[in-house]
Amino acid sequence: MADKTPSILLAAAMMVGAQPAAAHHSFAMFDQTKQVEMAGMLVDKFTWTNPHAFVVVQSGQTTYALECSSPNLMTHAGWNYQTLKAGDKVDIVFYPLRNGKPGGMLKTVKLANGKVLSGW
Repeated sequence: MADKTPSILLAAAMMVGAQPAAAHHSFAMFDQTKQVEMAGMLVDKFTWTNPHAFVVVQSGQTTYALECSSPNLMTHAGWNYQTLKAGDKVDIVFYPLRNGKPGGMLKTVKLANGKVLSGW
């Protein structure tokens, strides 16, 4: 009877390699030691897509792209695909990009009705 150890090890290695990727991008691009608060921002666009939703807002001539959590997690926090519409006026708090470009990771948004929702 032949030694089956190499076959078992090969099968185990193949099963490990077949697992779904759990990789995710790093949040190192956001400076989570700083928070930026901006009132009266106009929503330009709201994308409700996986793996992350995005809120794009305008302040004068500057556009800020703000990354949010996944739609699944945001649903549990009270969001839906119609929560924001172009032209809505909101107050936002976000963690800025480390490179200084306009954008970041949305922490909270305050809607016109006073409701505050978490972006994460």
